[in-house]
Order: sequence, then structure tokens, then C-alpha cells
Amino acid sequence: MLEHGGRLRAAARQYGIAPADWLDLSTGVAPYTPTLPDIPVSAWARLPEADDDLPAVARDYYGSADLLPVAGSQAAIQALPRLRRRARVGVVAPCYAEHAAAWQREGHALMELSEAGVPRALEQLDVLVVINPNNPSGRLFDAAQLLHWHASLAARGGWLVVDEAFMDCTPQHSLAGYAGRSGLIVLRSVGKFFGLAGARLGFVLAERALLEALDELLGPWSVGGPTRLLGSALLADGDAQQRQRQRLQADGQRLARLLAQHTLAPLGGCALFQWCVDPRAAWLHEQLARRGILVRLFAQPESLRFGLPPDEAGWQRLEFALRKISP
Repeated sequence: MLEHGGRLRAAARQYGIAPADWLDLSTGVAPYTPTLPDIPVSAWARLPEADDDLPAVARDYYGSADLLPVAGSQAAIQALPRLRRRARVGVVAPCYAEHAAAWQREGHALMELSEAGVPRALEQLDVLVVINPNNPSGRLFDAAQLLHWHASLAARGGWLVVDEAFMDCTPQHSLAGYAGRSGLIVLRSVGKFFGLAGARLGFVLAERALLEALDELLGPWSVGGPTRLLGSALLADGDAQQRQRQRLQADGQRLARLLAQHTLAPLGGCALFQWCVDPRAAWLHEQLARRGILVRLFAQPESLRFGLPPDEAGWQRLEFALRKISP
């Protein structure tokens, strides 16, 4: 199993610091949530029903005619490779490692590509996977470029899979509105933008036939009733979404400025995280961890990803730690 951010209990054991005493910046999940609705007891007592309000509310939110709720976009990442026979798959890297692992696990031939290498490789591929904005670099791909790649793949029965888990703060760049086109699959996550990773809710936006096949593969009740009610309420509340978006964008810019002030100017990022490439990454990770601050360490390239502090005390704690370890 691949390592991810958020492994706070493991860090607590390793460094002898109680979980409650950590500032966890290791994920790209929003550190605060909108006001949550009350969940009636009946949602816990009954099996989920697929014809509730969630699909219609989600279609309005994403601007997509056809979609499927799933237990976090991770469920789709693992299942999609099972819907194709052996394929030649390109993954634009660096990126969230679960994509490559899922395709390899099902026996597909994998190529890791740079963005510049995609045009040369495209004719050899059956599937291309892109994360937009990229995780961890924050790179935002041009929609016209992605649609051009999709057209080339779709003409040969191929797929373009676009993981938009971090797109909610920049919805104008989403391909959600195009997801009815054959061979275009868009993945969205509710947990990251709304700060509800534990709810396990995401969506697959694609043509109806593919969604039906995926739904059959995943089986009934893949998303729990309480999560469906929670998602319906949050996706319908435009005012709360706008407040969340504005706060995240402001905090993302604040984080970029803070890191730059301490010799860690980000190479990339988005509203939910900043990415710093630095040969000192492992040492910096260790120094921060010894101070009870957990960030995400990457080996290739040597880099750190910083999530957002949840409150002013967290911001001050991070600034103090950076000041202590900066040259």
C-alpha cells in the first residue's frame, strides 16, 4: 500500500508526540468545513437509496448531465482499470501515485510521462491520466489542450481520465461540462474542498454507458446514507461554497508568501497546498516533525507539500518553526 499524507498516528509513535499536539499539514484537505447539516437517525437506520436528491444536486453543482456518486474518487481510481482489457496507459507525472499503481495492478502497460512528452506518446496510448490541478505541483492544465488530447484518444476508442480532486477553487478550468463525450472521464472529490475527507464522497462524470458499467462493478450502497445527505446539503449551498472558496484562496496565497519569506518559495501549488522543491526536503521534514508539524515528503523530486493551517494559532506555530530552522 502506498504512503499518503495524514498518517498522524504513525508520526505520533515515531516522534513521541501525542496526536492532539500535532499541527497536521500533510494533506491537501481543507482544514475547516462549512456548517454541517443535522443528520437524522433514519439516515443511519436505512439502506441508502440511489434515487435521492444527491445526483440532481451534484449535476447542478458540476454542470454535468451524467455522473455517479462513489466512495471518494479513490474508489473510481481503483475500479476504472478493471473496465478495460490490457491497455497502454500514460500517466502525467509527478502525480498522485495511486493512479499508476491501480493501472499496473490490473496488468496494464504503464508509461510515466512529462507534460512535454505527451504529444509524442499520445498515438501509442489507449488511456491518458492527468491530474488537474496536479498533485503535488499544482500545475493547472489548459482546457483546450486537454480536449485536444481527448479527441486524439477518443478517435481510437481511448480514454482521457482527468482527476479534478483539487478543482473546486477554480471551477472555470474544469472539464466537467464536457464529460458526456465518449472517452472523457472526470473525477471529482467532495472531501478536499469541503474539509470532509472522512465522509468518503466523490463523483465520476462520464458518458452514461461507462457509468452504468462502473456502477455495476462497484455494487450497491457504495456511498452511505448519512454521507449522501451531507453531500446533498453542501453541494446545494452556493453561499457556503463561495465563502469556503474565498477563504481557501486567501489562505493559499498567505501560505505561499510565508514559505517564500523563509527560503522555501513554492515551485507550485493551489489554494489547498503549496509545493516546495528543495534538496533539504528530508532534513526540513525531520526538523518540522520534531516540532510537531507534519508535512508531506516526496523523494522524487526531493520536495515538501504544505497544507493549510486551520487557525491563527496554527499559522503562528508554523511561522515560528520556519524561523527557527531557516538559514
